[in-house]
Amino acid sequence: MKRIIIDTNFLMIPSQFRVDIFSEFNRVCNFNYKLFIFEQSINELKNIIEKQSGKGKNAAQFALKLIKLKNIGIIESKQKDVDSLILNNLSPDTIIATQDSKLKKELIKKGTSVIILRQKKYLNLINVK
Repeated sequence: MKRIIIDTNFLMIPSQFRVDIFSEFNRVCNFNYKLFIFEQSINELKNIIEKQSGKGKNAAQFALKLIKLKNIGIIESKQKDVDSLILNNLSPDTIIATQDSKLKKELIKKGTSVIILRQKKYLNLINVK
């Protein structure tokens, strides 16, 4: 079973772009998988709710609801930076879902598959094997 680790910004897609990322995961992933998020991503979402207003705040609130609703696994860690956590927790059966272009390039360089949003409409799995 593959692990899909969702970056903080990726969980905000459903609210920001009205894309059902969960049905899209099913569409692009023709294999068994489980969704995960880092505990620090939850902290980042809470921080966005505290410090922002409008669309950003609403997207973060909706993302927190999705974590519970979709039963996304939470990975605990001592590190603070989510990007570093992602880069330090890679394995051959891990796929990262992110919108961060710098992180995406780094992951591809390391040979990790990535799921990205295309044309603000659908997801695309970039297999690097």
